[in-house]
Amino acid sequence: MSRICGYLAAVLVLLRVCVFAAPPVNLQPVVTEIDRPVAITNAGDGSGRLFITLRAGFVVILGPQGLNSTPFLDISALTTTDSERGLLSIAFHRSYRTNGFFYIDYTNLNGDTVIARYHVSANPDVADPGSAAVLLTIPQPFANHNGGQLQFGPDGKLYIGMGDGGSGGDPLNNGQNLGTLLGKILRIDVDGAFPYSVPTDNPFLSTPGAKPEIWAYGLRNPWRFSFDRQTGDLFIGDVGQDSFEEVDFQPATSSGGENYGWRLMEATHCFNPATNCNDGSLTLPVIEYSHAAGDCSISGGYRYRGAASPDLSGIYFYADFCTGKIWGATETSPGVFSSELIVDTGLSITAFGEDEEGELYVAHFASPNGAVYELKQATVVQNGSSGGGGGGGGGGCFISTTLR
Repeated sequence: MSRICGYLAAVLVLLRVCVFAAPPVNLQPVVTEIDRPVAITNAGDGSGRLFITLRAGFVVILGPQGLNSTPFLDISALTTTDSERGLLSIAFHRSYRTNGFFYIDYTNLNGDTVIARYHVSANPDVADPGSAAVLLTIPQPFANHNGGQLQFGPDGKLYIGMGDGGSGGDPLNNGQNLGTLLGKILRIDVDGAFPYSVPTDNPFLSTPGAKPEIWAYGLRNPWRFSFDRQTGDLFIGDVGQDSFEEVDFQPATSSGGENYGWRLMEATHCFNPATNCNDGSLTLPVIEYSHAAGDCSISGGYRYRGAASPDLSGIYFYADFCTGKIWGATETSPGVFSSELIVDTGLSITAFGEDEEGELYVAHFASPNGAVYELKQATVVQNGSSGGGGGGGGGGCFISTTLR
């Protein structure tokens, strides 16, 4: 009898170990020895290329034959990389295949944010350096919290992430001030009059004293945000102050105008003032995590919509820059998410990115040994570990916990 009970106990332990809520994943390197990658995207032109933004002022192409030796874009002479500055992202026009336009967000030599349009040259792997046209220059009072994300939304409008201007605690209260572009998500129409027009349905177009480009406000440093390619929902990873990180969520049905709370709140906690900070008008985050375990800075990610890893479908992946932890969040009911630690990589993760097929990639920020990894579901084998190489896991049967 004791032998049978022992056998049953062992089976139950095995089942407990091998049944997990979140699927384990592998990170498989696709390019290494690159310098401080901060963004990953695709051109949507059917070429299958990945465009990797390097903070020093370069965009490089990862194609079918590997990393191109010549950069797609070099603006290293135009940008500074002290503190959180540099070339921060690139976004391709939705008609890039026919018009050749793409847009970049960088910090100029004066420390100000610049949004500029460029055009590809006759060589599809090299941009025309003489095609630069500045759309918008935004003064930055401090060297940190530059935001830097550019994304075209499902509506074809260009969305721009702007931090609160920097320092600490938002001393100028930019997050709550509709009279400044800092601490906001902006929305502009690059297909209207040059340099851009303001969409007629932007929420503060008729608000006295408000900047009409504002789409949402109350943000500290929306370093990385993304649109769900299937639903159009917007996920914003907003970097916290000293204690909490957050993910804000805007459903595709939103008409904009949300106040995500900063500096009144840090995630779901009062910040300034210390009490009675929410009058009920604020839109609270759908995900938060604390700095208690050494985490310090969120890198917002993407909801997986690819086909190669069906077990990951619908999961929103995000990471912490300081620890390299990657979490996965599942929407359990409309606008409500349940999150679980999936993998503890030990990497310095700055960004996630999608290829044309919706497969996900992760950028490791290092110099000179930065890298880009593809995120895939792991193959679970009988002994309780996972096959496929790459990374480690925090859930289920995936037992390795570091990447080397």
